[in-house]
Amino acid sequence: MAKFVIAGRADCPYYAKAELLADYLQKNLPDFRIHKITQHPEVWEEWLKDVCESNKWSHKNSPIIWRELLDRGGKGLLLGGYNEFLEHAQLYYGVTSSMTTELMMVIAQENLRAHIEKEQEKEALKDLINPLQVWITSASAPACYNLIPILTSGEVFGMHTEISITLFDNKRAEERLEALVIETRELASPVLRRVSICTKVEEAFRQAHVVIVLDDSTDQEVHSLEECLRSRVPLCRLYGYLLEKNAHDSVRVIVGGKTFVNLKTVLLMRYAPSIAHNIIAVALGVEGEAKALLARKLKTTPAYIKDVIIWGNISGNNYVDLRKTRVYRYESAIWGPVQYSRPVLNLIFDSDWIKRESVAILRNLTATGKQFGGILAAHSISTTLKYWYHGSPPGEIVSLGVLSEGQFGIPEGIVFSMPVKFESGTWVVLTDLKDVEISEKIMTRMTSDLIQEKLVALGDVINFQPYKSGNLLDNTMILQILFQETRMPESRCQPCSL
Repeated sequence: MAKFVIAGRADCPYYAKAELLADYLQKNLPDFRIHKITQHPEVWEEWLKDVCESNKWSHKNSPIIWRELLDRGGKGLLLGGYNEFLEHAQLYYGVTSSMTTELMMVIAQENLRAHIEKEQEKEALKDLINPLQVWITSASAPACYNLIPILTSGEVFGMHTEISITLFDNKRAEERLEALVIETRELASPVLRRVSICTKVEEAFRQAHVVIVLDDSTDQEVHSLEECLRSRVPLCRLYGYLLEKNAHDSVRVIVGGKTFVNLKTVLLMRYAPSIAHNIIAVALGVEGEAKALLARKLKTTPAYIKDVIIWGNISGNNYVDLRKTRVYRYESAIWGPVQYSRPVLNLIFDSDWIKRESVAILRNLTATGKQFGGILAAHSISTTLKYWYHGSPPGEIVSLGVLSEGQFGIPEGIVFSMPVKFESGTWVVLTDLKDVEISEKIMTRMTSDLIQEKLVALGDVINFQPYKSGNLLDNTMILQILFQETRMPESRCQPCSL
């Protein structure tokens, strides 16, 4: 019996021609067998080099064809490429090939698509064998209780991705974690492979693919803001070391909570430098609060309000930017199709509410953490994760805390909330947005505290010097300027009523 191996680059037209000839021979000759191997164009050369080195062959092009002699106790016998295979078929079997060049190219592209689909199926099966490892820190926090049902619903990572959840906390929280494990198992989720507890620090984040950092609870008493800032460093240093040591190379770290979110994120980046590009801070909670406030004012649904931008310190001195914000499905004298929207600033005629009352309400919510409870925290984290894995809605602006590289004039080296979009498993800062320039006054107000927090936490500055330009009054003047610059008369042209 003659057994031939045909290997080639998936998009190679000569591989396609050799494959068709081999299929014909196998179909018409009882003792002729073939084994096909395709490789993606990006890995073909390296694969071919390894095969040739292991067999002591010399061959540089696609395809490579050899005859297996294992049934005779010998190694494979190199035949060569397509021309040598065609000569062999003509000489031994009296068969030739008449495939046109155009058909060769068509089949080559079909082979490439089939190869990619096959590789994707292999990856999907691999995910079923090895579930996605999700770790949640400070798992006794209320947000975790609300987060688990969302993670196990299949909405975040997909119904075809099994997950394994590890609840990480200190030994004192073990009893509460055990109760949470029981409840999680009782969900009988089809995507949950396993849920477990970890209270041993040295074992934290082993092979983690996703790490969710919640607000840490501490029994340590602090007497000043400076002590509070410095107290974040040891834990972030420990987490950074464990992430570098134990986590998967492609681990994604998402930092949530309502206290010092930007600071914790930049400290984790500092102490886990090899994965710094995969550490982000959740800003959707503040965005959700702003949408809900606007919806109450407009008497509409928060989900109909899009493109609220959160700039700056997520859990501190930030700026809620409504210059790009639009409302959909708004019931008024002007109607349009589902995709029709109107600028929010053109619909709120109470300028005093925009300039003063809304600012005060949102600032109080951010400063006190009120309403940013377990449900909102869990939803914000899970939605950000969902976008990270599957992409954000096309054309929609998402707020995210990321490391500044100087975009929008933001000082480098601080974690700053800014507008992004998620696509292809990563995020991209929307630097091409028009009319979102930030004045020097606003920028100073937002960056001052973030820079101070980082310097005090690391011990480079002893005392925290807060921004002193009169917080609410200063914010009001800034908003008034932007409100007057942005608010334009709405077009007299009306869309067709539906």
